[in-house]
Amino acid sequence: MRRIAVGVLFAAAFAAVAFLGRPAGSSEVEAADLGFHLDEVAARRGVDFRHHKTTLDPRLENVAPHVAGVGASVAVTDFDGDGWNDLYFTSSRFGTPNGLFHNRGDGRFESVAADVGLADLNREGIGVSMGSVWADYDGDGREDAFVYGWGFQRLFRNVDGTAFEDVSERAGVRVWMNSNAAIWLDYDRDGRLDLYVAGYFRDDVDMWHLESTRIMQNSFEFATNGGANRLFHGLPDGTFEDVTGRAGVGSTRWTLAVASADFDGDGWPDLYLANDYGPEELYLNRGDGTFELAGDVGLADDSKSGMSVSLGDVHNRGRLDVFVTNISERGYLFQGNNLRLNFLAESDGFQNVARGIVADAGWAWGAQFGDLDNDGFQDLFVTNGFISADRQRDYWYGMSKVAGAHGAIFEDAGNWPPIGEASLSGFERSRLLLRRGEFVDVAQAAGVEDELDGRGVAFADLENRGVLDVIVANQDGPALVYRNEVGSGGHWIQLALEGRAANRSAIGAEAVVEFGEARQRQVVSGGMGFASQSQRRLHFGLGAATRVDRVTIRWPSGTEQVIESPAIDRLHRVVEPAADTP
Repeated sequence: MRRIAVGVLFAAAFAAVAFLGRPAGSSEVEAADLGFHLDEVAARRGVDFRHHKTTLDPRLENVAPHVAGVGASVAVTDFDGDGWNDLYFTSSRFGTPNGLFHNRGDGRFESVAADVGLADLNREGIGVSMGSVWADYDGDGREDAFVYGWGFQRLFRNVDGTAFEDVSERAGVRVWMNSNAAIWLDYDRDGRLDLYVAGYFRDDVDMWHLESTRIMQNSFEFATNGGANRLFHGLPDGTFEDVTGRAGVGSTRWTLAVASADFDGDGWPDLYLANDYGPEELYLNRGDGTFELAGDVGLADDSKSGMSVSLGDVHNRGRLDVFVTNISERGYLFQGNNLRLNFLAESDGFQNVARGIVADAGWAWGAQFGDLDNDGFQDLFVTNGFISADRQRDYWYGMSKVAGAHGAIFEDAGNWPPIGEASLSGFERSRLLLRRGEFVDVAQAAGVEDELDGRGVAFADLENRGVLDVIVANQDGPALVYRNEVGSGGHWIQLALEGRAANRSAIGAEAVVEFGEARQRQVVSGGMGFASQSQRRLHFGLGAATRVDRVTIRWPSGTEQVIESPAIDRLHRVVEPAADTP
């Protein structure tokens, strides 16, 4: 059995990478100094979508804004295989459509969800959408969609790039869950994609026909009565087998987000969970079809409301670090976001280095790493804001009374003080944390000024220009598309990977790009953040570097591929080499 223990970090190693974020609200970078600007263009480009929050059983009316505070998601896909990134958004009210926006390649999008069969998914007796993750699960070269939510989970097979077929029941994934997160991965590296679906409210709860209002968490810090997470193993015939019990990954800790990567460098993809009302969890893959819940790795003490989990190589040292969002409200609650540097190889643990603006970003939800100015370092975009209603009325006092009660009281939603039209950490703007040696919040200078209730956020190069654009899904509000107006920015390189022995979507493949003194690692993700999926194409900013020394790709099959001195400022499509290829 793998040893899991807390190690002591070497002072020199830690000093080389630790930093403090600047105080909340400060910025020494003016708009003219950024080198880029984010221009909100959703309506102008044809992305006309609005999320609608779900209705609930009338007995939850007193706390409905809180319970129904999720569901706005965004996923990036190329559903028709034309080489242009498309966008899929979910709505969460019965009778309201989800939105699929086809990228025409001329800077505009067209709404096609109804045409392809992915609009009318929110129905009574079936459930409502909370998000989606996309991948080619059957290996036919087309992107398929798994739509998770409250109710029955749905899998849609892409027939020919113009229509989707609901194969949920045939595939074995049409199960009732109250899910707010899911990811694709290949946990056993057999070349077939698997699904990890996270529960939030218990699986026996029908949010529109309650048997009891005793549905809430049994602790604000260590809750364990959430819905059970499930692992579905992909089989050769295109069906899935529930192997949760055998694999040992059935957490019931109110999971809101999941990410997968090989954190300990043993070649097997692990699972990292951000849990509401409790600590984060890391499940280390043993390589025999089972996982081990890591014990003392530094995750237990400083995360109580994990919303999002995102992976990035913060200091270009060839490691995947972890950013988890939490809640910050001065005067009431300061849990703070966590930026955990990965020292598993040296010490069997992570080190939280979040300070200043990195830790204090409000009631934070979705977050993504990405190099928005192509300077060679990954930046952070964080969405914020829970309930924006009456600016003159605040629910924090009522919330504090609930939190101070006994668990047997607040576990029953009927005991919560009515929220009414009060706000709860409302009207908060998103944060754009740019790397300038340390992280600096430049959102306002960059043009990000909205005060909507942000949830999912994704990055994608929407016009194939070599820059990352930002897409935000807002709770009970309109979707936003920020076009990245980069000036004379740095160089870049993009990698679009396609597996052969590995799953065709190459999910789980890791690429290390070496340029100058930097070694930046990224992973091809099957979903990451909160209710989000960015483009699977890997984007590396290079800054002033005029060449890439090498790219090393480790495919999920175990094959390692090295590409020497690839051309910069272009997209490289890389197909996994055959086993006997030199």
